[in-house]
Amino acid sequence: MSALLNIFQSIATTPALLVGLIALLGLLLQKKSATDVIQGSIKTFAGFLILTGGAGILSNALTPFAKMFKFALGVQGVVPSNEAVVAIALVKYGSTAALIMLVGMIVNVLLARFTKFKYIFLTGQAMLYVACFAAVVMVSAGMGSGWKTILLGGLFEGTLFTITPALCQPFMRKITKGDAVAMGHTGNIGYAIAGLCGKFFGDKKHDTEDIQFPKALGFMRDSTVSITIVMAIVYIILAIICGPHFVEHSLSKGTNYIIYSIVQAGTFAAGFAVVLQGVRMILAEIIPAFQGIAQKLVPNSKPALDVPIIFPYAPNAVLLGFLVSFFVGTICMFIMVAMHTTVIIPGVVGHFFCGAAAAIYGNSMGGRRGAIIGATINSIIISFLPLFVLPVLGDLKMAASTFADTDYLIPGIVLGKLGNMGSTALTIGIIAFTVIVVLISLFMKKPSKAATK
Repeated sequence: MSALLNIFQSIATTPALLVGLIALLGLLLQKKSATDVIQGSIKTFAGFLILTGGAGILSNALTPFAKMFKFALGVQGVVPSNEAVVAIALVKYGSTAALIMLVGMIVNVLLARFTKFKYIFLTGQAMLYVACFAAVVMVSAGMGSGWKTILLGGLFEGTLFTITPALCQPFMRKITKGDAVAMGHTGNIGYAIAGLCGKFFGDKKHDTEDIQFPKALGFMRDSTVSITIVMAIVYIILAIICGPHFVEHSLSKGTNYIIYSIVQAGTFAAGFAVVLQGVRMILAEIIPAFQGIAQKLVPNSKPALDVPIIFPYAPNAVLLGFLVSFFVGTICMFIMVAMHTTVIIPGVVGHFFCGAAAAIYGNSMGGRRGAIIGATINSIIISFLPLFVLPVLGDLKMAASTFADTDYLIPGIVLGKLGNMGSTALTIGIIAFTVIVVLISLFMKKPSKAATK
């Protein structure tokens, strides 16, 4: 049993393999030739490896940035990290979390099949993280680790991963100029809020991607060039504040601190270019392959994919969103210092991925102003809400870290509070959540064709 759980958990938490198998199933259902099946499955698998490899390059390039930032300010506090919390939870709740994740995937497919929310969530690590959180809260509420916890946890997770892509889809149609792919990330609630802020407070006339550079700066139109230059400036300023001694002794292994900063900026831009290549490969293969799933198993369903999938649509918004989100997160940190609360230190990786996506959503509805407002609001949410999650995690002796994205924070706070009220309240709350989503679906209208243009 444990060996089977390990295999399932390994597949489900390896997005490249999971999506490659989905593509394989879709192509088989379409009765494609052996050549097409092998080619489409492997290219989807390889495309996701390229995407995750690029995301890893980005994260690694941001690691010294975070260390320089912390050293320059000398602030101690909590850095939101989904990985850190889950690493603690898996030690005790790994088997329960894996079974919750399995039930959650089944619930997601069933809801996609029988409701109007036609989204199949395919981001494996997010499934595991939410399953871990559900397991910890339910066990601490006195439910134990038996079938009731597994079924209710899976019901919560499957419902969450069905409804959050639906919140984002009106904006995804604007971003991608189509309706073939959905957002499958744990920042979806924040992105939808950012899109609404862009719609109501932005100015659609001035798109981030229409920024006009003088002829002498025409090279800035290339996203790789512009990202390298902007990030180099940011890195160098931070390195100068830290001083050469810290950078060269603690980070660069003796390499000159200015040269090291420039290389990190270039590495960041290279990671971004790799992500874009991976996205192109995935979209070229997974969408045609997914038609087999849609036609046979879940009619009209859409794959909900990880956040970098939208980066090619607005590269300028990506950079703008990161810088705005991180700047706002830093201001929020100083506000917490002044208020004498627990200090949430801005997580560079979280602010990059979530800030970038929030800006893209804000831009889709409200141009540059919408991008700035969207990234700002999302940054405030992910900066202050961890303060409300910490008490829940503190009761579980996990307060050394906390969750980072809106889809952990907002549902997590509710789930944690219900858990504190007891197992009955938690059970009623989760069942009510699913019932409400199903009822909403019954009264929904299908999106018009005009809405996808």
